[in-house]
Amino acid sequence: MPTDEHYPLLSKIDSPADLRRLPETQLVPLAAELRQFLIQTVSQMGGHFAAGLGTVELTIALHYVYDTPHDRLVWDVGHQAYPHKVLTGRRDRLQTIKLKDGLAPFPNRGESECDTFGVGHSSTSISAALGMALGAARSGEQRRVVAVIGDGAMSAGQAFEALNHAGALDTDMLVVLNDNDMSISENVGAMSNYFARVLAGKTYAALREGSKKILKRMPTVWELARRSEEHMKGMVLPGTMFEEMGFNYIGPIDGHDLDALVSTLRNQRVLQGPQLLHVVTRKGKGYAPAEADPIKWHGPGPFDPTSGTIFKEKSTGPAYSQVFGQWLCDMAERDPRVVGITPAMREGSGLVEFSKRFPDRYFDVAIAEQHAVTLAAGLACEGARPVVAIYSTFLQRAYDQLIHDVCLQNLPVAFAIDRGGLVGGDGATHQGAFDLSFLRCIPQLVVMAPADENECRQMLYTAVTLDGPAAVRYPRGQGPGKRIEPEMTALPVGRAELRREGRSGLLLLAFGTMVAPCQSIAERLDATLVNMRFVKPLDEELVCRLARSHACIVTLEENAIAGGAGSAVSECLAAHGIERPVHHIGIPDHFIEHGSREDCLVMAGLDAAGIERAVARLWPMQPAALAVAVAGGRPGAA
Repeated sequence: MPTDEHYPLLSKIDSPADLRRLPETQLVPLAAELRQFLIQTVSQMGGHFAAGLGTVELTIALHYVYDTPHDRLVWDVGHQAYPHKVLTGRRDRLQTIKLKDGLAPFPNRGESECDTFGVGHSSTSISAALGMALGAARSGEQRRVVAVIGDGAMSAGQAFEALNHAGALDTDMLVVLNDNDMSISENVGAMSNYFARVLAGKTYAALREGSKKILKRMPTVWELARRSEEHMKGMVLPGTMFEEMGFNYIGPIDGHDLDALVSTLRNQRVLQGPQLLHVVTRKGKGYAPAEADPIKWHGPGPFDPTSGTIFKEKSTGPAYSQVFGQWLCDMAERDPRVVGITPAMREGSGLVEFSKRFPDRYFDVAIAEQHAVTLAAGLACEGARPVVAIYSTFLQRAYDQLIHDVCLQNLPVAFAIDRGGLVGGDGATHQGAFDLSFLRCIPQLVVMAPADENECRQMLYTAVTLDGPAAVRYPRGQGPGKRIEPEMTALPVGRAELRREGRSGLLLLAFGTMVAPCQSIAERLDATLVNMRFVKPLDEELVCRLARSHACIVTLEENAIAGGAGSAVSECLAAHGIERPVHHIGIPDHFIEHGSREDCLVMAGLDAAGIERAVARLWPMQPAALAVAVAGGRPGAA
């Protein structure tokens, strides 16, 4: 908790209104305090770090100039929003971020009125801000709307769709392009700041708009003047593209120069029509280790702020992403047709080693999930064996391409779907809760869920050997510790694994991560346990055979119950006319909020204890039911 002694300015700010009471001369020392507070706080619990350090000055300037929350401030993605949370009344709770019942990891409308739009996935801020600006205009509200978007998020098509629409409507709004992928030398920065002040000023704006009115009466002269202005801006500023889309482009300016930011924003605030301010920032600004390696410091765990040492959790084995990365390297050595594709998730997906060893077969498409999938389809058309490494929650954004560009054409594209199921601290926006539901309904797509690390390796191999599309869906973090066989063996498609035959009449059909906790439960209840392996095609022969000799069936999956793997089992039994009580255990029909992965499993009732309680409620082990099951007849009502 900040004190007057360590943070004399910051400790007095509980709202943007408090910030706006400060004299402008105190903004620079405030920025220093805020940056130090972020370093000290995040070092204790980890979290998104480098991006927030890079937006300290920008956040202060926006809240200082704009009348937030009356004026709407919309953040993109939310990695950079920690300073925003601190300045909007959540300073003393920042140490709880990402923890169960703590602050949300990203802006969240239910948490603060200053969080005007809930985010987590990228490239949405301009669309949302445009909607807010249009809504304010329709209701006659006198408010300004600002969208903040990073250069990385600008690689997604939605951002440009929104820019194009906003420019065509001539809507009053400001887009702040936070560019942290380049640096400004001292001279260029000074020149850019100068031009920004001039171009955002009232005098220039008045001259510009006044001359437009006069020259539009003379079409030939107007066209010459318009082209001349574009060329003049194009010579000194990189904004011609935005001008063509209907935006008045200002910048680039130094995003760490508070004087330049405040003065430019003040000028732009009163301008009419779509405005774009290009600011250049540095990720990790003010903390040397993060400046030197912003990727490493994007979302570190707890660390020593003095030495810059990140404390690593003790590992008992490789994470699933590491299993995937090693497999892809091994597969690439064996098959020259194999290529790897990722939408800006090289580190998270385990592709660092592959990118170094096979640079000509590695494609990072930036934040462009739709393009990633269709790119893979095009490569497959030409004989390649593309492997798309993508998080479950991000695959949602490429669903149309998955159906139309890959599966409809039955192309051999393998999807390595990481973060399937509950991921933990990043919360509801990142939980991979729906993939089994939205994948299994697509024709020609094989869908697999491994029970352990070795099975993951073998399934990935199986996927890349098929002549059509296939998906292997695995969780975040480590598995149960299964020894990984170096030799790769294709699994028989659509065949489950009978792990245990019981005599109690209870049948447990477990998918993926649910197999491990069910092992001990099955032993205690003397239940039959099946590692289903394939969500599609389902092992219908085994399911039907076992169903006929058991009194009760329970399906288990780390996926939404609605439309999931368990639903596939019920559909199978119904199609074969088999009447048995079937109970589904999975992620319930509500969004699971943030916490550790273990916390999230508990919230969903999918931890070992929760599963056992649920199974015990569903299966009282009645002697009558057992007798019926053993006899192979119809059980009584359950």
